[in-house]
Parts: sequence; C-alpha cells; structure tokens
Amino acid sequence: MSQSHARIQTEPAPSSTYRLQLRPEFPFAAAEAVVPHLASLGVSHLHLSPVLEAVPGSAHGYDVTDHSRVRAELGGEPGLRALAAAARGHGLGLVLDIVPNHMAVPSPLRLNGPLWEVLREGPDSPYARWFDIDWEAGGGQVLLPVLAEPPAPDGFTADRDRGLLLHGELEFPLREGTAGLALPDLLAAQWYRPACWRTARTELNYRRFFTISDLIGVRVEDPEVFAATHAKVLELVRDGVAGGLRIDHVDGLADPEGYLRRLRTAVGDGCWVVVEKILARHERLPPGWPVAGTTGYDALHRVDGVLTDPVGASELARRYVEFTGSADWQETARASAREVLTGDLAAELAALERAAGPELAAGVRELLIAYPVYRPYPGEPEPLDPQALAEAAAPAGPGAVAGVRDLVRRDPAFAARFAQTSAALRAKSLEDRAFYRYAPLLSATEVGGDPGQPALAPAEFHAYCAELDRDWPGSGTVLSTHDTKRSADVRARISALSQTPGVMGRPTGPDPQLAWVARQTALGLGEAPERAERLAEALLKGVREAALHTSWTDQDPAYEDTVAGYAPQDPELPPELAAAARANLLGMTLLHLAMPGVPEVYQGAETEYRALVDPDNRRPARFPHEALARLDAGAAPRGPAEEKLALTAALLRLRRNRPGLFTGYTPLAARGPAAEHCLAFARPGGLVAAATRLSHRLAGAGGWRDTALPLPPGRWTAVLDRGASYEGEARLAELLSAQPVALLVREGDGGGGRRT
Repeated sequence: MSQSHARIQTEPAPSSTYRLQLRPEFPFAAAEAVVPHLASLGVSHLHLSPVLEAVPGSAHGYDVTDHSRVRAELGGEPGLRALAAAARGHGLGLVLDIVPNHMAVPSPLRLNGPLWEVLREGPDSPYARWFDIDWEAGGGQVLLPVLAEPPAPDGFTADRDRGLLLHGELEFPLREGTAGLALPDLLAAQWYRPACWRTARTELNYRRFFTISDLIGVRVEDPEVFAATHAKVLELVRDGVAGGLRIDHVDGLADPEGYLRRLRTAVGDGCWVVVEKILARHERLPPGWPVAGTTGYDALHRVDGVLTDPVGASELARRYVEFTGSADWQETARASAREVLTGDLAAELAALERAAGPELAAGVRELLIAYPVYRPYPGEPEPLDPQALAEAAAPAGPGAVAGVRDLVRRDPAFAARFAQTSAALRAKSLEDRAFYRYAPLLSATEVGGDPGQPALAPAEFHAYCAELDRDWPGSGTVLSTHDTKRSADVRARISALSQTPGVMGRPTGPDPQLAWVARQTALGLGEAPERAERLAEALLKGVREAALHTSWTDQDPAYEDTVAGYAPQDPELPPELAAAARANLLGMTLLHLAMPGVPEVYQGAETEYRALVDPDNRRPARFPHEALARLDAGAAPRGPAEEKLALTAALLRLRRNRPGLFTGYTPLAARGPAAEHCLAFARPGGLVAAATRLSHRLAGAGGWRDTALPLPPGRWTAVLDRGASYEGEARLAELLSAQPVALLVREGDGGGGRRT
C-alpha cells in the first residue's frame, strides 16, 4: 500500500450519505425542510447535486456557467449556508458534487463569461487557457455548432453599437476592430464560426463532454484554471459548509491523479473525497490516488450480480439471441464502439489521427475500439493494455499498434487526449448504445455492469468486500443514483426473471428486440403512477440510444409512433416471482448497507422507489416521514415498501450510532442442503448480515430444511425480529421465517448452541 493510500485511511468519512437532486422546483429551502426526516432516518451527510451557477432552469446542474457563484435559482449562497446550518443543527454534514471537467456552452452565450471572452478576444484572451481548443484545426476559429440549420448568408445581422453579431435570438461577441466590416468580411474575421449543430460530429475543434457539444471541456490541469474554477468550492470547504466532495467524471481530465493531488493539497486531510470512476470488474482504482474511493458503481455491480441466477441468466441470453437475432455481447460491444468512434466521435478521432500521422491512424482507431477499460492513466508502467495491443494488431497491423504505444509513452499531450477520447468512447458506446442493444436481462445493463456476465459467485462477492474493507473502507457504495438506468427496486424485479426465464415468454410486436425490452421494462416498473407515460418515454429514449431504427440525430417518426404500443398491459409479476423480487430488494438493501464502504441512499429510495432512466429518476422525491414515525412508534411494517424502510433506518442508525460494528469483514458459510442460498457475512466489530439468494429456486427445491448458519462467538440479537436471539448457530428456517433477510448484533459473549 502506498503512503498516500495509507494516509487516506485516516480521513473522516461519513457513516452514510443521502443524495438530493436540487433544481429550481426543489431549492435549498426545500432541502432544509426534509433535514429532520433525514436525521431521523440515520444518515450522517446530505449529498447535494451541483450547487454552482448553471444554465437557467437546469434540472441537474452539471452545466456550470459560473464557478464563482452559488446558483441563484436554488437560493444562492445564503440559501446554501442556511441549509448547512440547519443540517449541522441536526448533526448532519454536507457533501458537494463538483464538476471539474466541463462548463456549459449556454444560451445566451454570455452566461459563460470566460467562454464569451475567448470568442471575443481569441487565443490571446487570458481565458483561452481555460478550454481545450485546437485553433489550427479550425483555421483560427472555434466551431460553434449552435444553429438549428446551416446558416444562410442573410441569416446574420450586426448590432455594431453593442458589439454583437446576431442570428435570430442568438448573440455572439464581435472581435475588436471588426464592427465596421461588411457582413461577409465581418463573419470571416471573427474568432468563431457559428454552424449547424450537425457539424459537431465531424468538424468540432474543442474538447467536449462525451458527445455533448454544449458542454465544453475545461483544462483544470492548468494551475491558474484550477484556482479560478475551485475558489468558491474551496471557500465552502474551509468555512465548514461542506465536509466532502464528489468529483464528477474524473476520467475526462487530462491527468486525474495530478488533479486529485492538487485538490487534496487545497482541501487538506479533513475532507472526504470520492471520484465518479467506472471500474470494469477486473479493474482496480489506482492505489496512489489521494481519495477515499469511488462513488460506488463497482459495489452496485457486485450486489446486483450476487443475487442473479447464473443458470437462468444464461438461458435468458440464449432465448434473447434466438428471439431477436441479436449478436452476442462482445460482438455488440465492438460494433457499437466502431460506430460511435467513426460517427459521433469522428471529430475526436480525426484529431488523434492527425496528431499520430497517417501511418499510425489505423492503430489509433483499433486500439480505442479494443481498449477493455475506460482509459489509461499517465505514469502507468505499461500505458496501454496488453490485451488491447494484441487485439488491435490484427486489423491495424503490429507496426501501427507499436507506433501508437510508443507515441503514448513519449508524448504526454497525445497520451492525455487518447485517454480522454477512450473514456468518452467507452461511455457512449457501452452505456449509451450497447446496453440498449443487448438486453437479455435489463437489470445487468447498468453503469459499470457486464451484460455478458451478469451473475457473480458468492466467493467473488466476499473477495470484493474484503478488498474494499482492507484497501478502500471509506469508498462510496450505491444502488440507485441520478444516472442509473433503473432504480434498485426495478432491477430487483427484473433480476428475478433470471430464476424463471420462462416468464418472459415470447413478447409480440414486429420489432422483437423492442418487444423484449418493453416486456422487461414493464415488469420492472409494475403498477406505478403515470405508468403508461413513463414507460413510453423510457422506451422512446431506449430506441434512440440503441440507434437501430431511429436515433437522436436521425429520427424515424413512423417507427417512433409505434413505440408506446409495445408496452404490455399486464405489468405485474406472477405472485411467486413477486416474492422473489421482494427477497431480491431486501437482500440488496441489507448487503448494501451492511457491507464495507460508505453507503448512499438516493432520494426517496429508503422506501419503495421504482424509477426508470432519466428524467424519470429525477422526478420529485417522496420522503416517507409519516411511515418512519409509525414504525418508530412500534407499528409493524405494511408490505415490502415499509419493510425496506425499517431495514434501511435500522442499518443507517447503527452505522451512525455504533460505527465500531462496521469494521472488518468475514464471510460466513451456511451448512446444510440449501447452504448455497444463504449469503452471509460478519463485521467482526459485532454485526452479522444474512440474505436469501435465489429465493424462487430455493422454494422449488424444498426450502431451507435443516440448513443452519454458524455464528461467531457470542449472543446475537435479531434487530428486525425483536426479542429473538441466537448463540452458536441459527436455523435459517427460523432466522428467515418472517423476512428473507436477517440482521444480528452481538450483545455479549457466551457459548452454547440453540435459539433462546
């Protein structure tokens, strides 16, 4: 373990976090109003979506326009400081979500002051260093793909008195000394070229966020840019307003580790910092990064996977390929990568090919397609993955691949741009295309997941948890976020299908792939408010992302008009599968909140929370304060939603009030005929968690029978089944009789053997 990594282990970490999605309709004052409920629930920190000034009306805040101000639409800095004070009064801290990678290209453009100045003053502007702009590639101009149509010669006018170029309602700054020129010369003399949005695909000459041209990349690797863009956030940390930071899209940065070291120096050791980093199953966070860990998608993948039936998942994949004619996962992923790289990211690919030279162009392209993780990092002993090198050598030629490898080693600027493009490619080709094309089991098509291998063996889950506890005990863990395509409640219902693939049947409709996706999506959502509209919106987004028959940029209205009709009218799971979904959801909740790491609860997800892809998952949250008060008064839970709430509150309160329980990690193995259906572990500090795996299969095999769970030494009290206690071992038919999960806390040492 590196010294920097060892040092991070001493950082104060939240016991848990609760994510709130701020927006003009839910400002700081609204967040302040729910503080008492969240304090009662047991969380230690509120995790706020971005709070700096953003595009007016933004529902998410990742389109920052001004790093120096807290967003006025949310209540401004006074509102944020009032929220922090209210939270502090209830024993809660704040975690801020910050966006170092990009800013908005807003409308009106002047809202982004630094960009406005660059457009007016060109490469000599003091703000030119803020943005990754290839002036040479644009012939000395920045392409601005902000027009709805290709510009007509008479589409522009000039307001010479105000120094503006006008196109409809759009305003652009005039370069100094050009106001007196005739219109054609005036246009040619500017530091920018307004163009149709479609030109971004092939002609864009600034770095952007993924394929979103109205988010321009920021060069935070420059110390002056870092200082200017982080001054307000650092002030909020120094003043105690925030005690933690979530770093959005760290893979977009030129040098993530260098950025994080500069940030760590600025915030000191007393600030909890996690990074949004998507790790493949075999990939690990670089050990030298001075952070507490990731935001938790790696944990989501493991929790989902260990409750997925590998046999049924394989059968679903076989049926899906037969029913739809789809390629397998690997072929789908490669084809999607090639399409996105040569289509949506053609401008980024062209820039890399120009830098590498024509003889290495094929090597650049094939290495990007073959790369098995999001990106390489500066300073790695082998900058490019050996597997990718070998795979790319066949189509590109070993000479071209070796040449690119050498270029990455000796040219830091090329290496950084290669890595940034690789990250964008992986996100867009996997998360936003292949995951929508390959859909045997939709619960597996989640950020950081592997649809080709959705199930995880218990031994692998335990190994991951032990590693997390040893190396990154302060890392975040999640089940539902603002970016998950389906909430945990929806995934729990869909993953139950892996235990009985026959429930899928043969969905009807002229597009078999869409019919399959629609049936699983409907079963996952079930009966829900505004079900038809929400299903239609999610399915439409899905077919556009898949880009098989229609897309965001080339829509087929006739095809899209049929999409809503694919939603089945019978969205409920059969009763036996509903029971399996309940076991899945309570099992996911238990594992997430009891395993190592810092768990995060997404807004409203402490109770039943069925949500589809955004914007559905950013709908106004429902905070179940009345149900929680009723449970605290001694009432029994009413159905799975309140069972989940009771379990969540119990674990969050234990984490906050008795943190010593959540130290260490030891797998526990059941004994008996149904042992494989029990997933259990102990936190040696004094806690045992046991969840039912594959409950539908378990019921079909005759139930628990004589299966028992040996317990660590001591007397163990069941938190959810008040009054029950165990020593030595617990018969699972008793331990899990009322609920498919159990939570035990050690109250004293002792020997013996039976339930008392």
